[in-house]
Amino acid sequence: MHAVAAALANPRRQLRRLLLTAEAEAELATRLPKPWRLRAERVEDRSRFHTFLPEDSVHQGAALLVQPLPAASLDAALAASDGPVLLLDQVTDPRNVGAILRSAAAFGAAAVVMQDRHAPPETGALARAASGALEIVPVVREVNLSRVIQQLQRNGAWVLGLAGEAQRTLAEAVARDRRNVLVLGAEDSGLRRLQREHCDELVRLPISEAMESLNVSAAATVALYELARDRVA
Repeated sequence: MHAVAAALANPRRQLRRLLLTAEAEAELATRLPKPWRLRAERVEDRSRFHTFLPEDSVHQGAALLVQPLPAASLDAALAASDGPVLLLDQVTDPRNVGAILRSAAAFGAAAVVMQDRHAPPETGALARAASGALEIVPVVREVNLSRVIQQLQRNGAWVLGLAGEAQRTLAEAVARDRRNVLVLGAEDSGLRRLQREHCDELVRLPISEAMESLNVSAAATVALYELARDRVA
């Protein structure tokens, strides 16, 4: 419901088809008052959603067919916000990417940067996990993340790569006089060599020794909170 309401409210989003049960239409109208930009089609039998969606999808009686958003520009995102930037190095699970986008929106990130390849496309699963944040946080797709790191460094940013074996914690290494960039690695293998070498510093989160690591989306949330706390302080 959050994802559908946010997409309907986003003037940059091209809408194609909206399917709603009577209950979902009433709920959506409380979140986003009518008139909407697209006329809803009433669905009496909820099993009809399985014609368009996977069998195990959680749709809450609402489904919206849309065009992907136009490609976001990193330069434009940096100009629009002084918040941190997240670089995702081959994070491929759409649910993790969606959860990261949700945290990025909550803590004022300027952009989330992913590769053209080895990154999930804009799908319903990703949008659902993002809970509306896909319409808020610019998603920038780039061919070479190492070059993006170098570009950000030339613009004065401080680039921190999250790695469990790092000596210093994020709180110790965060920059207080410039934009911070967080680089997060894949769910299984972590940061790749080139990204590690181009970061200004590798940092860790101070988690208990009882656990080896955090899920990448959980790590992103904790790290973004630390950066937001530092900015407020």
